[in-house]
Amino acid sequence: MTLELPPTWTLSASAFNWTPEVIRAERTTAELAAGIVADGLTDTIEIEAGQTFRGFPRTTDAEADELRSRLAAVGGRVSIVGASLDDATPRGDLLSADEREAFLLPQLRAAKRLGASAVRLPFGQAGSVLLRRILPTLYELDLVLFEEIQGQQTPDTPAVAAAIDVLSDLDDPRLRVLVDISMLMPSLPPTYLDVLRKAGVPADLMTRLETEWRSPETHAAVIDLLRSGGVPPSVHTSYMNLLVRFGRSDATVIRGILPLVGAFHLKFWDLDDTDSRVSGPIHDLGRELAGTDFTGTLCSEWGGHEWLDDEDPTDMTRRHLELARAALAA
Repeated sequence: MTLELPPTWTLSASAFNWTPEVIRAERTTAELAAGIVADGLTDTIEIEAGQTFRGFPRTTDAEADELRSRLAAVGGRVSIVGASLDDATPRGDLLSADEREAFLLPQLRAAKRLGASAVRLPFGQAGSVLLRRILPTLYELDLVLFEEIQGQQTPDTPAVAAAIDVLSDLDDPRLRVLVDISMLMPSLPPTYLDVLRKAGVPADLMTRLETEWRSPETHAAVIDLLRSGGVPPSVHTSYMNLLVRFGRSDATVIRGILPLVGAFHLKFWDLDDTDSRVSGPIHDLGRELAGTDFTGTLCSEWGGHEWLDDEDPTDMTRRHLELARAALAA
C-alpha cells in the first residue's frame, strides 16, 4: 500500500548522496543525476553546483542545458541548487558588496537555466546588504533563496537569531529557511561511533557518546578532549562533526520559525534505526508540520558516505526514502 503524504509535500533526493561516485568519475555528473530519476527513486532532485559543473561558479549554458535535457528525458527536474558565496580573495582580502553580488549572480542565472525553483546558501552568510541587492533578480528569475540551518545551529543561537531577524525584517516570500534535520539527532550513528572507537578515542568518552549524546556534560567532554590534544590524528577531521554537523535538539525548536521554512533536508548518516534513531526525528518533523500550510520539498541527504563510501548510494537513498515516507505518513 502506498503511503500518502499531503500533495504539497514533495519527497526528493540530493545528488550529494552520490559523492563517492562523483569522485570515482566513472560517469559524468549529468549522467549520475539522470540516473537517480531513471532508477525510479524520485523525479525531483537537488544538486550541488560546485560538485556538478566544471565551470562553477560561472556555469556555462552548455553545462546547464545538458543536465536539464538529460533530466527531462527521464521525467526529472532540479528543485534546489546548492550555491556558494566567497567572502574573501585567495589573499585573504574581504570581498566588497559588489564583488559578493557578482560572485552569486551567475549562479542564480544558471539555476534558472536548469529549471530550478530555488538556490541554497549557508544560514546568515549572505547578510542583509546582499539579500536586498539580489531580491530584484530573484523576482526576475522566479527563484527563492533558502538559507540553510543545520547541525548544532538552533534558532536561538545568536548568529542564527540575528539572521532570522534579517529575514523577518525583509519579510519577502523569495527569502526562506531550509531546515536540515541534522539539528534533531537523538543519538549518534553507530557506524560513526565505530570509526572513533577503532581510532582510539578514550573509552569513557565513547560511553558518553553512545548513551548521553544530548547531555551538556557530553558536549563539555568532547571539547575537553579536543583542547587536550587527545583526539587521534587519524579522525581529527571526523571528530569535528561532534561540534558542527551533529545536532542535539528536538523538533520543537523549529516551531517559532515554521512560517519562514520552505524546505527540509532529511539528513541521514546510516540506516541503523535502533530506537527510531533515524525515523524518529522525521516522524517528529511530520508531527510539527501536520496541520500547517507547508509547501515544499523534503529531501533525502546522505552525509555518511564520509566513512561509508563502499555503500551503494542508490540502495541507501532508496531505503531511506521508503523509511522517510513511512515516518512522515505516520
